Amino acid sequence: MKYKILCSDLDGTLLSSKNDVSDSTISEISRIKRKLKVVLVSARMPKAMTYLQERLGIVNEPMVCYNGALVMEGTNRVFSTTIDLCLIEEIYLMAKELDIKIGFYHGEEWNTSENTDFIQKEIQYTRTSPIFMPAYNTLKDWKERKLGAHKLMLMGKKKALDLIIGQIKKELGSKLILYQSNDILIEVAPKKTSKLLGIQNLLKDDETLDDIIAFGDNYNDIEMLKGVGYGVAVGNAREEVKAISDYITLNNTEDGVAHFIRKYLSI
Repeated sequence: MKYKILCSDLDGTLLSSKNDVSDSTISEISRIKRKLKVVLVSARMPKAMTYLQERLGIVNEPMVCYNGALVMEGTNRVFSTTIDLCLIEEIYLMAKELDIKIGFYHGEEWNTSENTDFIQKEIQYTRTSPIFMPAYNTLKDWKERKLGAHKLMLMGKKKALDLIIGQIKKELGSKLILYQSNDILIEVAPKKTSKLLGIQNLLKDDETLDDIIAFGDNYNDIEMLKGVGYGVAVGNAREEVKAISDYITLNNTEDGVAHFIRKYLSI
């Protein structure tokens, strides 16, 4: 297999645990990185990805953050799109009525109001720390600084989240994208955002999507895996992801990405 770029999702794909890559993965990435550009593609914020770049020895490579809403090359923002503050305020009012908590993300900022068990897990898994402040304080601060959100995280009970999904789709669906990975969590992204579009913003004049091999496991990876030259699902991927992939490797906990690289990418 001859490709120029390897793109990989992190959680559930490249990571063998909740917050780190295995020695096997580090070894295989080290073997190919001189000939193949390795790009991390995630819903995570930048500083939740840079420590993994350091572990893999690819700190000079770009990365696609927030499902493509922010594309970074070093400290340079190659591409950035955010949710307008007026939309954030509408979502905040909906969430307040349903006792749903919000995590606000912009660049390297993560603001949230309460230190819940979920937040503690996020801190542990992503090696980042939020600023704790009431949501209305965040809105006031961002209004003064004219900021939007690269991502919103809605956290609450299943019944409440089911209700707010319906509300957002009905009233704001043409302007936003919703990703739901479990019953208590919804990620909200700007409309014209995807991992594939994020990757496209990094391509040089001599590179095309056909030059890319990509790895993923979840719904937000489907467009990426379908759109590149070769899409690989890990064994623990959603069935819908496996169905559209060119190949299915081992589970992430079995170093599925490293296994595929070792077997098929003889550089």
